[in-house]
Amino acid sequence: MAQQENQLDPVKFSCSICLDLLKDPVTVPCGHSYCMKCIKDFWDEGEKKLPSCPQCRRTFIPRPELLKNTMLADLMEELKKTGLQAAPADHCYAGPEDVACDVCSGRKLKAVKSCLFCLASYCQKHLQPHRDSSTFKTHQLVDPSKNLQDNICPRHGEVRKMFCRTDQKCICYLCSVDEHKGHDTVTAAAERTERQREMEVSRQQIQQQIQDREKDVKLLQREVEAIDQSADKTVEGSEEMFTELISLLQKRRSEVKQQVRSQQETEVRRVRELEEKLQQEIRDLKRRDAEMKQFSDIEDHNQFLHSCPSLPPLSQSTHSSGISIRPLRYFQDVTAAVSEVRGRLQDILRDTWTNVSLAVADVDVLLPKDPTSRAGFLKYSCEITLDPNTVHTRMSLSEQNRKVTRMNQPQSYSGHPDRFSYYSQVLSRESLTGRHYWEVETAGYVDVAVSYKNISRSGGESGFGFNDKSWSLDCSSGSYIFRYNNISTSISGPASSRIGVYLDHRAGVLSFYSVSGTMTLLHRVQTSFTRPLHAGVRIIWNTGDSAEFCKLK
Repeated sequence: MAQQENQLDPVKFSCSICLDLLKDPVTVPCGHSYCMKCIKDFWDEGEKKLPSCPQCRRTFIPRPELLKNTMLADLMEELKKTGLQAAPADHCYAGPEDVACDVCSGRKLKAVKSCLFCLASYCQKHLQPHRDSSTFKTHQLVDPSKNLQDNICPRHGEVRKMFCRTDQKCICYLCSVDEHKGHDTVTAAAERTERQREMEVSRQQIQQQIQDREKDVKLLQREVEAIDQSADKTVEGSEEMFTELISLLQKRRSEVKQQVRSQQETEVRRVRELEEKLQQEIRDLKRRDAEMKQFSDIEDHNQFLHSCPSLPPLSQSTHSSGISIRPLRYFQDVTAAVSEVRGRLQDILRDTWTNVSLAVADVDVLLPKDPTSRAGFLKYSCEITLDPNTVHTRMSLSEQNRKVTRMNQPQSYSGHPDRFSYYSQVLSRESLTGRHYWEVETAGYVDVAVSYKNISRSGGESGFGFNDKSWSLDCSSGSYIFRYNNISTSISGPASSRIGVYLDHRAGVLSFYSVSGTMTLLHRVQTSFTRPLHAGVRIIWNTGDSAEFCKLK
């Protein structure tokens, strides 16, 4: 009995409508059986159509009277006692979107595999021979496909087992000896193997690129965190400094106000005291005037002379003649002094705010590579003008302050604390941050340099390259010497009277180039600049030697 139970197919005892074991089974005239409720509901839902069998689609006129199949009902009761269960999920019937089994008759089950050799799809039951029999071992099973017929050559009706590399299409064997004769043809399996190999190589490259991109993404994420932290710290620091500046201004404002009010109180008190003295003098004078009037009214001469033998001289006021009135002008000097402070602060903010704005705009995480051609460098070209307040007195400016020449006699420049007094050198007006490129045309022994503005103006340590605040390239007759912090390095390179300088302040890159027909890198510095830089030149010895900052635009 156990063997018999194992051979029973639950599908044969299942209702094809509800897919469950038959309940109150009825048999329609075509011989198919259903649950009584299922077939009635099926016909009721389609009452406007002729009643038909859901499996074979046979129609019935009139609608059959459904009677319980007692023998089948008794059999179902016996089978339920043996533990027969409804068909598992892989025995479900094929729907409109599913691939149906090509072997099933009647209502077809869903296919679980398609065979590329047989060009057919099979349900679990009908696939079993492919799994058990050695006859089908060479057949290729794939996931269920509705497009199996695409593997058949429409011209010869043969399976397309070949591939034409010339035309890049699948063909059958007859095509390879017919219209594709002489073409580069291989089996589809060989082409698949080759492409699979190429695909694996490509996938490895893609996976490596994915890993590289993921590393870059993590790097950028860390960079975003660093940018946020730096920005927050900068904003916080700026807020503190501006708060201190505002606090200082408020303190000075309060001090001025207090001093003015204190002086106001002192001066008003002095004026009030003087006023009180004058008022007392007025009262005394009025009293004497009244007395003299009384004497004047005495008619008897003897009595008049007896009462007023002589008059004392009038005392002179020591105050009235020294009083000078200056309406609304008492504190004008204070107003003028405060106005001068305001003007200086405005000048400082105006002159230095450009550096602040440039420093903010120069924040660039994804730093570009150095240019590789002169055209690339010229994208960063800038016009350099020399600052007359820094030029040594033995140097003469010309060409709208772009050219400087060594002179034999001192020039008549006004005194200025920024003027170089030891070496014949000069700095640019422009403070440089960001990326810049300029060229200097040299004649004689010239030192091309960049420097912080706070470089010393006197003494041996003030020369470009003799300190840690400047970088210089000495140029003379094709020989070059790079100097920084009083350390000299000899440089070899082609002789050229024109020197190109490239500065990437943010990246800490400073490069010197020999510019002739081509550009040749002479020396490159990689460091960290802590403040804006200024271009500079120094003329070493000879009178008449010169350096000119070229116009590049």
